[in-house]
Amino acid sequence: MSERNMGAAVGQVPEYVEMVTRWCKQNTRMPVIVKLTPNITNILMPARAALRGGADAVSLINTIQSVIGVDLDQMAPMPVVDGQGTHGGYCGPAVKPIALRMIGDIAREPDTAGLPISGIGGIGSWRDAAEFLAMGATTLQVCTAAMHYGFRIVEDMKDGLCAWMDHKGYATINDVTGRAVRQFVPWNQLNMKFRTIASIDQDACIKCGLCHIACEDTSHQAIAKSRVDGERHYEVIDEECVGCNLCAHVCPIDDCITMQPQPVEGRLTWPEHPDNPARVTVGS
Repeated sequence: MSERNMGAAVGQVPEYVEMVTRWCKQNTRMPVIVKLTPNITNILMPARAALRGGADAVSLINTIQSVIGVDLDQMAPMPVVDGQGTHGGYCGPAVKPIALRMIGDIAREPDTAGLPISGIGGIGSWRDAAEFLAMGATTLQVCTAAMHYGFRIVEDMKDGLCAWMDHKGYATINDVTGRAVRQFVPWNQLNMKFRTIASIDQDACIKCGLCHIACEDTSHQAIAKSRVDGERHYEVIDEECVGCNLCAHVCPIDDCITMQPQPVEGRLTWPEHPDNPARVTVGS
C-alpha cells in the first residue's frame, strides 16, 4: 500500500501496516522488513503494528513530504511540470536529525526495543554511521551519499568506522549498537539543575560581534559589548546566561566560545519541580 493511500486514512495506519505485514509474512519465506514513513505524529504506532504483524525488522526513515520552492514567474511549486507542481520527498543530510530521533524512539520503548532497525536518512560518513548505530540501528542503508560519490563512499565509511571502533575499543558492531539509547530520555527527565555558561576565548575572538547580535536580539542579552584599548570587546554576563548555546553556534571560529558546566548539587526533573502544577511529590 502506498504512503499516499495510507496518509488518506491516517487513523487506520497501524491497522494497514499490521495487515499488510501479516500478508507478506504468510506468503514468503524471505525476511520481511517494513519501511516506516516519518510523515506521522508518532512513529511508535506503525512500528508496533509491524511487530504485531510479524515483521522481522523495520527500516526508517522514508522521505519527508515537502515542497522545495516556488517558481515565482510561473507561480507553481517546483519542479514545474506543464505549469503545475506537487510535493516530493525530502532526503539526505537534512533529515538525519529526524531519523535519529525516530530510531531512538523505537529502540528505547520497552515493547519495541528488541526489534531490529535498519537506519536510513543522511548517512554520508563513518561518524553518521556510528551515530545511527549508537541510537539503536542494527544495519544501515545509504542512498543520497552514493548518488553523489558512488558506491566507493561506503568503503570509506567502513574504514573510518573500523578505525574509530579500534580507537574506542569496540570489537564488534553489537558493542556500538544502542549504546546511546539509555541516555536518550524524555525531555522531562533531564536534570533541571544542570547549568552551563558561555565562555569567550579573548585570544581567539576576532571581534566580529555575531555572538552579541544573536544574544542581544534573539536570546537573553547576556553578552556585553564594550571597547578595550580602542577595540571591540565582548564578554559574557554570567548571571544572565542561560546556556542556550546560540552564541557558540553563530561564532565563526572553532572553540572560541565554549559552554562551561557549572557545579550543581543534586538532581531535579520536571515531574518534581516546584513550578510544575502537576508535580509529583517524593513519597506520595
